[in-house]
Amino acid sequence: MTDRITELYNKESLTQGSPLPGIITEVERDPALANWTGSYLSRPLFIEKAQIEAFADDVLALFDVITSLPQRLFDGDLDRYCDALGIDEQRKKLIIRLGGITPPRYGRADMYHNGTSFKLLEIGIASEVGGADRAGEIPRALLDSAPFAAFAREHGLGYTHTGAEVAKTLVAAGEGIAAPGRRPVVALLEGPGGLANYASHWNTFRDVMRGFDVDFHVAEVGDVEDRDGKLHLGELPVDVILRCFTVEEIIEAEDGSDLVEPIFKAHEAGTVFLFTPMESNLFANKACLALLSDPAHRSSFTEAELELIDRVLPWTRSLKADPSPEHEELLAHARAHREQLILKPNAFYGGVGVIAGWTSTDEEWAAALERGVAEGAIVQERVVPRSEPVVNPETGEEEAWQAAWGLFYTPGGYAGAYARAVPAFESPVIGVTAYKNTRTAGVLHY
Repeated sequence: MTDRITELYNKESLTQGSPLPGIITEVERDPALANWTGSYLSRPLFIEKAQIEAFADDVLALFDVITSLPQRLFDGDLDRYCDALGIDEQRKKLIIRLGGITPPRYGRADMYHNGTSFKLLEIGIASEVGGADRAGEIPRALLDSAPFAAFAREHGLGYTHTGAEVAKTLVAAGEGIAAPGRRPVVALLEGPGGLANYASHWNTFRDVMRGFDVDFHVAEVGDVEDRDGKLHLGELPVDVILRCFTVEEIIEAEDGSDLVEPIFKAHEAGTVFLFTPMESNLFANKACLALLSDPAHRSSFTEAELELIDRVLPWTRSLKADPSPEHEELLAHARAHREQLILKPNAFYGGVGVIAGWTSTDEEWAAALERGVAEGAIVQERVVPRSEPVVNPETGEEEAWQAAWGLFYTPGGYAGAYARAVPAFESPVIGVTAYKNTRTAGVLHY
């Protein structure tokens, strides 16, 4: 089942001479999105405002539960917690360099709509998540088009601009650090060599942030240097660092630790705000979802928290090197229910290493489970996303697509959404880095 606004939009789009199917070309030509090189779905997605805001409330509540897991389940012992997540000593040392502090509420939750409700796939507690550059700008560009604006007025459509919410967050983070009378300077820092792959994406984000009067710059982690106790990017004193370098990028770089240590020291000294700290990786690890879902831990949660977990999270379990009868039983269950399960490596993102049981043979699935045990992974119940009917502007025919929704949140709460879509059942992973035919869609609420 789809929503009533989609039905009305497609009905109007199928009318002879309607400009709506081709409206996305105006988004493609929008100057604020000119740096981005991806492709767009020919229509936005629509969702009831109350429904997505209620799910955002659930995501924020779940954030608080997840970030309390070390204390609840391991008495605050980060060594035991990291061991449970399969985080090795080298990575643990980097991740908890600032003492294991709790990161701010910031990230992107990924979910499917199953036709009845949203189901959470990943909570995405991190500052390097993508999409914030487009989530607000696609609806804004659509509403600049007269035909779409008329449809939006008729049906009471609106949106939350992710860029505006992120801008407020970053400026607030720099208050008290920037010198009096000067706007905070924000530097988005990629990993060593990272701009070779992500410059167009981050430059689009830069343009959005500057549109909200943020003094925003894009560079790599090695481009900042300490001058008399203050980090500088060229001649600019830096007040806020938006961390878009990852644990893996720093570990893989020969001088990675030397590059990031001045940033950690500046954060500790209060001369820069690192947003977000490496500690985000304590909670972005997919094995956290398995800790929530594991029946062995249910006594650690309140009734309200258990209701929340059961409502939003599919059945999820960790694979690990564990000879216990319980884990052997889990592996037997996973082998027997291949077509209902998907395997996801704990520490990767963007669909890397994901194996869908329903597209695998029994032999391929068994081998994937073995790798998951050796390397650390979760198995999760399959969620089938609802069909999203889309009018093809070239053929004039309605086609079925499926979408992964990305819900952004900041310390201020819900911060908008966008979606990635693929032709129905064409790929088990929906993401611009995972599958070439993925399209990006704006999201508007009614």
